[in-house]
Amino acid sequence: MTAVLEARDLGKRYGNKCALSECTVDIPAGKVVGLVGPNGAGKSTLLQLCVGLLQPDSGSISVLGGRPGTTPEQLSRVGFVAQDTPTYAGLSIRDHLRLGAWMNRNWDLILAQERIEALGLDPRQRVGRLSGGQRAQLALTLAVAKRPELLVLDEPVANLDPLARREFLQGLMEVVADNGTSVILSSHLVADLERVCDYLVVLVDSRVQVAGDIDELLNTHFRLTGPRHDSDKLPQDQRLISESHTDKQSTLVVRTSEPVLDPSWSVEQLDLEDLVLTYMAHASAQRRRPKLEVRS
Repeated sequence: MTAVLEARDLGKRYGNKCALSECTVDIPAGKVVGLVGPNGAGKSTLLQLCVGLLQPDSGSISVLGGRPGTTPEQLSRVGFVAQDTPTYAGLSIRDHLRLGAWMNRNWDLILAQERIEALGLDPRQRVGRLSGGQRAQLALTLAVAKRPELLVLDEPVANLDPLARREFLQGLMEVVADNGTSVILSSHLVADLERVCDYLVVLVDSRVQVAGDIDELLNTHFRLTGPRHDSDKLPQDQRLISESHTDKQSTLVVRTSEPVLDPSWSVEQLDLEDLVLTYMAHASAQRRRPKLEVRS
């Protein structure tokens, strides 16, 4: 599968603080990819490296087959909307469209104007008077009017109310449907990812915990509940993701493409939020687990 982003042992530091360490990930083309993880996982740093706003301190990153942000051609192929949807309060919407045309070689003025009209916005209005949702829609318009091959969105709906989030995501899906643009969308809101994404990457402590098509992931992850079991005795086709036990009962989350045939288990398919939280909790548990001392 062709990748729009390939990172190998990618690292970024701010002084003594490590923001990203030895991150390796492939993100496929032609997908709407949800990138999710806890605060401090390295999501924003990864996306800023992806669009060329930051340069790596170690490892390598390739976007659309080239080094991010190094040439005008490379910059023109990637659109970016940051979490604070940056716009200029003192400029009008029309001024922003003119600025976009001046800065982008493939600028589609008709697309930009049609989106602004469809949103019911007055091009003469100063951006400082727009609502948060309207500013987010303007930022999305500026990004998609570049006609990018890859659209990178870093928590663009985090500060929006539910209605504004829904309208933003609806606009995003219209862009994908019309242009076939590849998308990487970072968000803490799993319900929003489930609504628009078809591929998932869970990032914890710079490490990819799981990645794949969402339908396939949901169809292969199960919660097993039953009498106390020894997890070491699971069938080979069942990969243990997490486990908890009481004196009489065990609850396991496993990944398998085969039916669970043991009749002692009550089997429940995970939803997307359960899946994400399970991998995040698993990574946290692994981090807290004490390292064994090796004696010579």
